[in-house]
Parts: sequence; structure tokens; C-alpha cells
Amino acid sequence: MRTSAGRGKPAASRRVGRAAASGKGSNKTARRQSETRSSAAARAQTAENDVQPVAVTAVRMLAVGEGLYALRVGEIGGASGTLSGVEFPIAQVSAPFAESWLGREGGTVIIRSPAGGGHIIVTAYGNAEQPAVHLTLELRRLDSPAAGGAAERGAAAPVLAASEPAAEGDGREVPTEILLHIERAGDRLFPGRGWVGALGRKLRIEAFSIRPLEAIAPGDIEFKGFLPRGGETQWVQGGLLCGTRGRRLPLTGFAVRLAPRLASRFDVVYQGSFFSEGISAPERNGQPCRGAGSADDPLEAMNIRILERSPEAEKNPAAD
Repeated sequence: MRTSAGRGKPAASRRVGRAAASGKGSNKTARRQSETRSSAAARAQTAENDVQPVAVTAVRMLAVGEGLYALRVGEIGGASGTLSGVEFPIAQVSAPFAESWLGREGGTVIIRSPAGGGHIIVTAYGNAEQPAVHLTLELRRLDSPAAGGAAERGAAAPVLAASEPAAEGDGREVPTEILLHIERAGDRLFPGRGWVGALGRKLRIEAFSIRPLEAIAPGDIEFKGFLPRGGETQWVQGGLLCGTRGRRLPLTGFAVRLAPRLASRFDVVYQGSFFSEGISAPERNGQPCRGAGSADDPLEAMNIRILERSPEAEKNPAAD
């Protein structure tokens, strides 16, 4: 015969068992929470370790007037190294709404400054522990007549080759207007001094027109364009468009000449900038201007100058 006390023992035992089981579950939950906190702390520590200090080791600022420039940055000093997969030292060349990056060896950046001029800021970065470094800059104007005979020493190709006469020897430059039809940009009218188009931006010129503003009548200048796969346009007189609109047919070269009766008084000298070959050698007086490597290399910019001959040159004109 069981007593009431005897009957309660199993119930108590069952309650103790459930409590023990409940305790084991709590311990597992606590361990999981602890492991989660440890994992989060480890990740936070890793993130902190990934934040590496970088020092600005040199900063230079140059004021520039309106025009086209080539800025050459020399080799950047300081210890070499890698931070977060980036090789240092490096330099950043920036202007409002534009920037370029250069590695340790430096390089050349083509810069077009707007009307009124502006500033160029060159910032060099390196290891946080290294001191400031020397930063060598060489700024050369590309669309100035004086740029023609400048020695290069590794900068971008000059606007005028050494074989081309200096502007002073040829007399004054006749002012012109140049209309370009550029892919995705449409028609754009430029003052015809220096480079016109999208130099260095690989936007194809599809058509162009030249109009002298004085000394030469529009009918006394002619030009033609070269097209892919050996095509070419007819000679077109000044003020008319040479090329195509809306057909996605780029120019791959061009030529410009004056009326024969003006040959003793004026020279027309021109260059092109092409996608693959870059800036071409100067041509003159009707000679084709094309990329040196490929006949189908698209044209992205032009530099066309009409130069009045000096009195001495008129007496002894060079054979073209």
C-alpha cells in the first residue's frame, strides 16, 4: 500500500529532471550568445586592422590661363609599399570636376583650362611614416605658338614638330572658326586656335568645316575628309560641312589647302589626334593627315593653322 508521500516522490523527481533539462538548455543558449559576441568582436577587430593610415606627402597647386596644357609629373619620391592592395607612392592630379591618378613613375596629363583660367592641384600619397617628398612638375602649353619648338624630355607629343617653322617666322595666324560634328555631342563651334575636338577623350569627329574670319574668303580654302575602308569625300569649300551627320561614320583623316593664287602669301599647317596613334606629324597645304598605324584610326581632335608668310618667305616660297 502506497502512502501519499510515496506517491509524490516520482512527481518531485520528474520536476527535478525537467528543471535540470531546462538548465542544460539555458547553458547552450548562453554559450551560443557568447560565441556570437566573440565572433562580432573578432570581426570588429579585423575591420579596425583593415583601416591603414595613408599620408599626404606632397601637394602642389598651379594656376593656368585658358588653353590646352600638358602637365608632366616626375618620379615620385619616398619608400615603396602596398596598402590594401594599392601600390604607393601615387599621385592624384585634379581640377574642378576632373581628376587623374599616376603611379610612382609619374606621367603626363592633358588638361584643357576654361575661359578665365583656373588651378591644378597635384597631391602625392605614401606611407604614413615617411616624410614629405619632392614633387617635380613641368607644365607646358600645347596651343600656344611658342610650344612648337620646345624640347620634350618625355612629355606628350608636341603640337608642332621641330621641322615646322615657328609662328613668328611665318607671320601672323589668320583667325578662323571650326565647326565639328562629334559623336554623342552633335555640332560644336570652336574658335580655330589650337586643338579643337575631344582631345584624349575618344569621341569621334564625323564632320568638320572651316571658315576664315579675315584675309581669306571662304571660297579660297578647301578641305576633304578620309573615311573608313578607304573612303574619302570630295574637296569642300570653306563654310560647308565635310563628312556626315547621324551615320556613325567617323573621319579617319583630313586635308586642307588654299587656292593656288594664295600659295605665295599663306601656308596652312595641321595635325590630327587619333584614337590609337595619338597626335600625328604636322602636314601642310593639301597633304593627307592620317594615323600612322592604321588607315581606319578614328579622328578625335584637330589643330589647323593658317599662317601668313613673312615678306622674306613670300620672295622665296618653299616647295610643297
